[in-house]
Amino acid sequence: MRSVMVKNQPAKSLFFIGIDGGGSKCRATIYSAEDNVMGTGVSGRANPLHGLSQTFESIQLSTELALKDAGMSLTDCKYLVAGLGLAGVNVARLYQDVVNWQHPFADMYVTSDLHTACIGAHKGGDGAVIITGTGSCGYANVEGKDISLGGHGFALGDKGSGGWLGLKAAEQSLLHLDGFIEQTTLTRRLCDHLKVNNALGIVESLAGESSSVYAKLARIVLECANQQDQASQIIVKEGAAYISELARKLFKINPPRFSMIGGLAEPLIPWLDKDVIARLSPALAPPELGATYFARAQFARKVSQ
Repeated sequence: MRSVMVKNQPAKSLFFIGIDGGGSKCRATIYSAEDNVMGTGVSGRANPLHGLSQTFESIQLSTELALKDAGMSLTDCKYLVAGLGLAGVNVARLYQDVVNWQHPFADMYVTSDLHTACIGAHKGGDGAVIITGTGSCGYANVEGKDISLGGHGFALGDKGSGGWLGLKAAEQSLLHLDGFIEQTTLTRRLCDHLKVNNALGIVESLAGESSSVYAKLARIVLECANQQDQASQIIVKEGAAYISELARKLFKINPPRFSMIGGLAEPLIPWLDKDVIARLSPALAPPELGATYFARAQFARKVSQ
């Protein structure tokens, strides 16, 4: 915490808030100077690729919920220094749009969700991280050298992600219903989930939907694969092979630690190649703390100038 003058008001302590925004949700956490959680809030997705307005609304709502959880007033937002780790800001235009936002914070610093995830996973140390959630991407930073791979968005990339698994499940089910492949458990489970009984029903339920909607089907694919459903196993093996190769590309700069985070990280591990599994280490802290570390470093640099 730091005591500063804010908007001509008496000096008051500043707190740091870390915000992790992706394709499914936005999580905001206010931390004490000792990295203890003071309050947290979760709202809808915050990926600028899918709309700036929704991104800003999700950031504000998750922040308000975190303030309430911390027992603070909503007006205390102006005493928060925010670190934002957002999907989509690897696109320069979107990064600038977010930076130019008339935000409600005392100060704000923006980077990619990959960057803050890596900072958090290794508590500020060097390392590599793969995110496997609604989307998929990989990042490594070692002695100032970094690699960033994937994260191209649905449906241009994100192989091995929840969105990708759901999309492939829908494709396979439609091929079966049109008579091109044999019936599988996956088709029945997918139709039951969507409450439909034919190909047109699947199309009406999913056409034009976002990656987060497809990602909700990923658990079905994994469950069917674990039950030896052949079509599901083909999908999961293809996705896991990509994630394994993504990890190997990150390993080229010899990161001292490697972690996987995201909703699919744990269920995908048994499907990864053994050499990749052998290098896995648990994440030391969540992406929101990584975003807070990033904001603290940037803010300290600013006030020292």
